[in-house]
Order: sequence, then structure tokens, then C-alpha cells
Amino acid sequence: MGFVESAGSVGKYRFGRAVGEGTFAKFRLAADVETGGTVAVKVIDRETVLRNNLMHQVKMEIRAMKLLNHPNIVRIHEVIATKTKICLVMEYVSGGQLSDKLSCLKRLDEREANKYFYQLIDAVDYCHRRGVYHRDLKPENLLLDTRGNLKVSDFGLSALTKPGQLLSTSCGSPCYIAPESYDGAAADVWSCGVILFELLAGYLPFQDRSLTSLYRRISRAQFTFPGWFTPLQKKLILRILEPSPIRRAKISDIFDDKWFQGDYNPSRTDDDNDGSSDLEEVSTDSESSHASEVREAAELNPEPGRFINAFQLIATCCDLDLSGLFQEQKTKFGSSHTLQETLEKIRVAAQDVSLSMWRLDSSMVKLQDSRLLERSIPDLTLLAEVIEVTPVHCIVEVSKSTGDLRAYREFCRSLSSLLNGEQQPGSSSDLEVNKSE
Repeated sequence: MGFVESAGSVGKYRFGRAVGEGTFAKFRLAADVETGGTVAVKVIDRETVLRNNLMHQVKMEIRAMKLLNHPNIVRIHEVIATKTKICLVMEYVSGGQLSDKLSCLKRLDEREANKYFYQLIDAVDYCHRRGVYHRDLKPENLLLDTRGNLKVSDFGLSALTKPGQLLSTSCGSPCYIAPESYDGAAADVWSCGVILFELLAGYLPFQDRSLTSLYRRISRAQFTFPGWFTPLQKKLILRILEPSPIRRAKISDIFDDKWFQGDYNPSRTDDDNDGSSDLEEVSTDSESSHASEVREAAELNPEPGRFINAFQLIATCCDLDLSGLFQEQKTKFGSSHTLQETLEKIRVAAQDVSLSMWRLDSSMVKLQDSRLLERSIPDLTLLAEVIEVTPVHCIVEVSKSTGDLRAYREFCRSLSSLLNGEQQPGSSSDLEVNKSE
């Protein structure tokens, strides 16, 4: 893969042990041979990044971290580009992840939760004022230093936009993601609210094995407070976990909240560094063309995004097979259509594979093999449920009760094509829908 070995080095940094691993990167401790200090290095395999078209995301992460200089945000020192690697040399935060502390203590006392939440909001406010939106805030991305102070890390999903500009993609971890078509600020605030609930409760407000049910709970803000929450805590969380981004509390509202205002003082930031200076890049064994790819991060100018729904984590996929979460065979599809339009496409897909359709209720249909008289044909029975997450976005869950798996997959392929606007051969709009008795 081209990753640096534990005994290797790059630039003035000598690598030590590995401290973490992601999909496209490894994290190593390293010693600065000039100062003797310890740093953390995110070692990204260049070949893997290029093969998966992720260079833009790497540049985005570098650009975002370059803009930020705050005591509650992990600092980036420099970027080293070689022929096979991109190394992000960062501040080493030795206290581990906030999620590790939560797993040991289950939940925090009010004073400590208030401290961490204050530091989180202070850091997020700083990011937003510089046009940086994290988009993946969760305890795994919040580190603790030796003094117990919080540090926001991992800007791999961050976005840089101008104030008020909507983002063009939706991402994040399912339990922490906001429900709405969003701007980055509102999405980050929602995630902060989920984190606050988890700090005080010891568990997440939204949990479900089914992604469909999970997103339904999130979109309706369906959660229950444990008995030990105080009225002030409940009031603040309810203002943050508001499904409507228009009515949701802004960061300025959080700063004015009575529970939020404690003895903790805002962090002092170094605003002398406005991000305009170039990151030093060391090219110990690189070609100039390789180094220039990272240098382009300083010139990054994201194109304006279009209005998009966060639930298109599912809906932007032609189909998302989540059958591994269930015992029975299930497949989920995203639909950028109204509920009725989606039901019509299910009807056409059913005709394409010789299935009859019965409406069980306003959002669920039963599909059955229309050739049952032919004994040699297996009895195929499917159920399809359409879940409306917005007026023009739905999730379709198709489950197979009995019958031939090949026929089930054939129906799923037909439905996937129809939902993505592809014309199916033999499709018709005159199939009669049978009403359930």
C-alpha cells in the first residue's frame, strides 16, 4: 500500500508506533528530530486516494485545518508530500477520544459535561466564523489532552463555504446527522446537541438497528429524556434537536442559554494567523508534480452547492442493500419522488416481472407472482413499504417473504432503474392495482 513502516522517517520526523487506522490512512506517532517533540502524523496512501478520486477531499481537509488556530482544535503543523504518501503532521493529543471516556464512565456529571460542551461549541463557533463546517462531529472525533481539555479533530469530511451557502453533499455518522436539507452550520449544531445528550445520558437519543427507522426517528426528533435530566438541560437540548433548521437554536442562542453559561470562560484564540500563509511542504523523495497537488489546497475554491436533503445518504444511492442487518431478505432504495409517484413506479416495476400488486394501506403494497396457476413457477411474495422523509424524497423497503431469490432480484433491478429515470422495456401504466379486501 506504500505506507511508511514503523522504523521509517519522512522529513525531520522519525516514525514510532501506529496509534490508529482509517479506510485510507494510518496514524503514527513521530518524533521531531530537531526539537525532540512528539507529533501525530496522518499517513495517507497516495495511490489509494487517486484510485478512489479522493484527492479533492484530502485537499479540503488540509485547507480547513490550515485556516484554524484554536486551543480546542487539533493544530496542523505541516504537510509533507512524497511520491507515495501524503503526510499531515499534526499536534499530538495524548488523552484519547472522548468516546473512550464515555465507554468507561457511561455518562458524565453535569459540571464536566458542561465544560466539554462549552469547549465544543466554542470551537465550532470559531470554525463557522471562518467558513469551515466539520460535518462529522461525534465523540470519536473529539480528543482529550493531558489537562482534560477537548480538541476537535478529523476534518476529513469538512466543507469550506461562504456564509449562507448550502453544501452540495450530505455526509456524517448516521446517529449524529441532522434531518434536514441543510447548511453546514445547522448540521453541526444538531450534532452538538446529540453529543450533549450523550454526555448527560450515557447513551444516544436516536438508536435503531434499521436505518429506515433510525432516520424516521431523527426526522421527527423522537427521543425520550432520562429521569435525571434537569428542566434547563431539557430546554436547551429541545431547542437544539429541533427538526426544522429555521427554528433550531443558533450558536448565538446557545451562548445565551442559562444552563450553558457556567463558570467556564471562552477560549483565547490566536487570530494573528488568518490562514493566508502557505504550509511548508517537504518533498524528500517526491517529484514536483506530486508536491504541487497538495499545494493546490491553498487555492481551493469550492463551487456553490445545490439544495440537498441529508436523507440522501440513502436517496442518492440507486439502491442500498442492508439485508445484512436483518434475518429476512430486504433491500432499500432511495426515491427522489413523491410517495404517490414512488408507488406508481413500484406498480410499473411489478408489471415488468409479472407481479400483481395489492394496496395494503396508503404506503404499503403486497406483490405476488401473477403466474401462480403455473405450478412450476415458484410462489413469490414481496412486501414494499414507502416511507416519506420529505415531500419529494422517500425510502422504499422491499422484503421477500417467500419465493425465488432470482425473481426478487429481478424486481429490485427493475425498480432501481425506474427510480433512477431509466425506461424499462415493456413498461406500461395501465396495470390494474388490486385493492385488498
